[in-house]
Amino acid sequence: MNTTPRTRTVVGCTLLVIALGASGTACSGDGSPLSAAPYDAADQIAFNGPTKDGKKADPDKPLEVTAEGSDGRITDVTAKDATGRYVSGELSADGTRWHSTSPLAADARYTVRVSTEDDDGAPGRRVLSFDTGKPLSKKRLDVTFGPKTGKYGVGQPVTAELSKPVKDEAQRAVVERALRVESTPAVEGTWHWVDDKKLHYRPKEYWPTHATVRVRSNLDGVKISDRLWGGGRAKPLKFTTGDRVIAVTDASSHWMKVYKNGEEINSMPVTTGKPGFETRNGVKVVLGKEYFVRMRGTSIGIAEGSAESYDLPVYYATRVTWSGEYVHAAPWSVGSQGSANVSHGCTGMSTDNASWFFKNVREGDLVKVVNSYGNTMEPFGNGFGDWNVAWNKWRKGSALVGGTPETPRPEERARLRPQSV
Repeated sequence: MNTTPRTRTVVGCTLLVIALGASGTACSGDGSPLSAAPYDAADQIAFNGPTKDGKKADPDKPLEVTAEGSDGRITDVTAKDATGRYVSGELSADGTRWHSTSPLAADARYTVRVSTEDDDGAPGRRVLSFDTGKPLSKKRLDVTFGPKTGKYGVGQPVTAELSKPVKDEAQRAVVERALRVESTPAVEGTWHWVDDKKLHYRPKEYWPTHATVRVRSNLDGVKISDRLWGGGRAKPLKFTTGDRVIAVTDASSHWMKVYKNGEEINSMPVTTGKPGFETRNGVKVVLGKEYFVRMRGTSIGIAEGSAESYDLPVYYATRVTWSGEYVHAAPWSVGSQGSANVSHGCTGMSTDNASWFFKNVREGDLVKVVNSYGNTMEPFGNGFGDWNVAWNKWRKGSALVGGTPETPRPEERARLRPQSV
């Protein structure tokens, strides 16, 4: 233990040096120069990590830091691994003990910085380093992110596919905490568990225009359960957004208006689903574009040879559901476009209008249908209906922020901070 005398005057001078940002002498009770540098607290601090060279810590056990003796207390502990992942923890009210509350990663190198103060308030510091061993379990949870790298519309959700199911809420929280989404400009957003193996991430509102979104996994080596550890095979993702393009189709007026960054750029007559085949209401995300598609009634359950049966070559087809709803050229129904709904669920328009639409939208742009007698677009399973879920309900699908106020937690605010590009 450092035995250099310290007085209340020393504390006052140290605080003054810090406040002034000075690097030289500020004052002294006995006329001697004093330094604001923390003293070495090595003899005051103990931890439950390995003390012998070459020995590795058990990642199954929490990290514990304690204050030795009665003449000092812990004021702060920061622990992180070589990849920059922080370990959360709790400090006792009397400053005698700190312990980790999030799991340590396996096969990782950790640095722990402990700040202390003695009975006179003088600051001390100890830095600890240790390695963790490999996990005993061979079961690893890998993650695949979507979409692919590229440029998308502002409605594009982020997806995460897990290699194994995760059902327990506490285990989901471990997984979700390690799946990081950062955008520039920063926006509030969160993950939503679609099922045991799939998550979607979206902002509270649409992505900003011309934003950069980065997605990565910090799961490698993280313990999820006694028999499951995070794997390292998760390729990071980066994509950008373009302009804010939203096409709004009013099924009752048989008209579509297209907006770019809030300004109307086109208006055109359309036809939507007739009775029995009503077009889905709500917001859909463009899934892709196909110049030519052969559309058959059998693909949506219409018996071949029936009165409703069809088999048509279709051009300029912009897909909005996996089940076969498109915005496409329908030259056979031009006479009804703008006045009646005669399709089997798609939004039809003239070839010229469909060509324009095809050329001016991209994957991730938004197509909204209003005033249809159809059901609302499904949130999941048939494309991206994510935006039809109210924000408070979306948040409840998160294992971290579900049921909490809309203000992000401190760790969420840190994650949503703008990142350099």
